[in-house]
Amino acid sequence: MMLRRGFILFIPRLVGLLVVACCLVSIVYMLACTPKGDNQQFALPRVHSPTVKEGYEAILQEREEQHRNYIISLKKQIAQLKAELQGRSEQLKNVQDQYPDPLNIRLDHSNPEKAQANLLAFLRSQIDKAEVHSGVKLSTEYAAVPFESFTLQKVYQLETGLTRHPEEKPVRKDKRDELIEVIELAVGSLNNPEGDINAKHRIYTASDFVEGIYRTEKDKGTLYELTFKGDTKHQFKKIVLFRPFGPVMKVKNENVNMADTLINVIVPLAKRASKFRQFMQNFREMGIQQDGRIHLTVVYFGKEQMNEVKSILENTSKSANFKNFTFIQLNEEFSRGKGLDVGARFWKGNNVVLFFCDVDIYFTAEFLNSCRLNTQPGKKVFYPVLFSQYNPSIIYGHHDSIPSLEQQLVTVLCLLELIIKKETGFWRDFGFGMTCQYRSDFINIGGFDLDIKGWGGEDVHLYRKYLHSNLIVIRTPVRGLFHLWHEKQCLDELTPEQYKMCMQSKAMNEASHGQLGMLVFKQEIETHLHRQKLSSKKT
Repeated sequence: MMLRRGFILFIPRLVGLLVVACCLVSIVYMLACTPKGDNQQFALPRVHSPTVKEGYEAILQEREEQHRNYIISLKKQIAQLKAELQGRSEQLKNVQDQYPDPLNIRLDHSNPEKAQANLLAFLRSQIDKAEVHSGVKLSTEYAAVPFESFTLQKVYQLETGLTRHPEEKPVRKDKRDELIEVIELAVGSLNNPEGDINAKHRIYTASDFVEGIYRTEKDKGTLYELTFKGDTKHQFKKIVLFRPFGPVMKVKNENVNMADTLINVIVPLAKRASKFRQFMQNFREMGIQQDGRIHLTVVYFGKEQMNEVKSILENTSKSANFKNFTFIQLNEEFSRGKGLDVGARFWKGNNVVLFFCDVDIYFTAEFLNSCRLNTQPGKKVFYPVLFSQYNPSIIYGHHDSIPSLEQQLVTVLCLLELIIKKETGFWRDFGFGMTCQYRSDFINIGGFDLDIKGWGGEDVHLYRKYLHSNLIVIRTPVRGLFHLWHEKQCLDELTPEQYKMCMQSKAMNEASHGQLGMLVFKQEIETHLHRQKLSSKKT
């Protein structure tokens, strides 16, 4: 009972102590949280006192001033960083100007659209740098980059080496894929012409592809020129493409109408009536009957066998109803350059394609179209690389008899793809005598050097003139132009340089390396076979 009474008396004292403790804590808290000035402490305001509002306004003004100063400081730092960045950019630009990008591209990775535009501009500049729209001046005949030609199945190439063939199917996959891609792209371009998309037009396929030529400039890209059949017999479609070591870019899409393009075939001649008869058989079939847009100019030197040559020409004229020929007779020593020059300048009609030809040349109607397609006045001249036939007595030495010349020509005509072999001949890449160009270009370039007499030299001199000009020289092997074998006589009257060239040509004309080797080691081979025969009899 006494304990209960004591507990009741203690409770009011405990409550009082708690109240006093709370008051003390409140006073301490207000003293600690009261804002201070720079050098003075604000007195604890009383509730509803006018100094409370003024004190908080002063605090807000002070904080606002601090933030304003901080913003000014940040702006100054940003300005300093911009100035420093500008200085670094100028230094980088100076370094780029002093050591330019080898690709001449300024790729701004922070701006992908600008980087793509710069790259596209570079690729297009490769077309301007390459020999596409105009020729470049070259120092020698060996500096020209030759073209190679191709069809859907075959590639006709100059650099054969020891393992490749002058005419073959592309063995390397990358070469096959490259040509297939180009043909497909050209077909797609023909089927999607620029302009009115609603206009009706024929659908082209790969079967309309006639032939193409291409060459690669190692530091720029690959140029392709593809020819397709047109709407009529004498019309063609020509697509020019360029691969600047990247995607193929269309350069040009044009209609080429060759229906009225005349070719003047100029043949210098002295004697050799039997060869001329053979030439006229080919000229009649390919030039008159199949092509029909052709003129023949014969420049004859001397009078020996002249009547026989004129008789052959007149008989062909009557039998084929052919009147487009000119016969010019010169009473002087034979000079191939002089004959071609006289024949070219004798023409009085409109600008015409000149085909400088020899009497021992065989050509097809397809070649005459190639002659037209690869020449353009003031822009392009055509230097085809013909296929030269070896000595038939060596080629057919293992046969019972050598086929007649007529049979050999039938083989050329009907089995054209079979005759271009390493065993039967070679690309005559050292010869520049057979060429097509417009008469205006021939006259403007200065024609032949008439001081060169006899055989050889005049063709190289003219070829170099074209290389030194701004004309594009199309140099490519063609499958429709052949040099028929004949025994070559190197006369003592030739200069040492001409005689050397003549003997080199004579050696090249005889046979392939393998066939010449068989002739050189013929006795050794026969001795070996004889020993083998004796050995087999003993056993």
